[in-house]
Amino acid sequence: MSGKSSMIVTALTAAALAAVGFLAYQASASAPDHTTAGKHPSASASPSPGKDKGKDGTDGKKTEVPVPPNSGEGERVVYSLGAKRVWLVTADGKIKRTFEVTPSSVSPAPGTYKVTSRSLKIPGSDGVPIEHVVRFTVVDGVVIGFSAAVDGSMPDPTNAKKKTGGIRETREDGTAMWDFALQPTKVVVVS
Repeated sequence: MSGKSSMIVTALTAAALAAVGFLAYQASASAPDHTTAGKHPSASASPSPGKDKGKDGTDGKKTEVPVPPNSGEGERVVYSLGAKRVWLVTADGKIKRTFEVTPSSVSPAPGTYKVTSRSLKIPGSDGVPIEHVVRFTVVDGVVIGFSAAVDGSMPDPTNAKKKTGGIRETREDGTAMWDFALQPTKVVVVS
């Protein structure tokens, strides 16, 4: 009987090691390729708070773009549908970063959401490889979230052949979003 017990223990140990190996692989596959070591994301270094990166049509001069009124309090991501812009706001209400985005063909309703899941790199719903995916809701079966195309492309939502939920940002902005918007960071969508 001790031979059978030994075989059972060996089989259970092998199964446990296989499970641990699989979980370690999954963790490494979804681990960020960029983090702010030893700091909470809202405390990391960034471009001048409250300043745009010159993508506002000016000649590259930094312009302050305030957070929309009635967009909540505390640490949050604010997404303005009309302005096609995102603000990363720290717990003390300061703008960590703001940037323009390309909206998806399906938009979320104004309201307050939370980051529900994240993926480091996946194929986008339009077939383009994307990275730093931060999801926060589903509309009519379409998952909505922020992402950056690995090739840097920006889709034209008016010419989308199918419903997509990817709110595209540049790779640099995608990295900033990835470092900031951990689960369950609040996402506030305004008109």
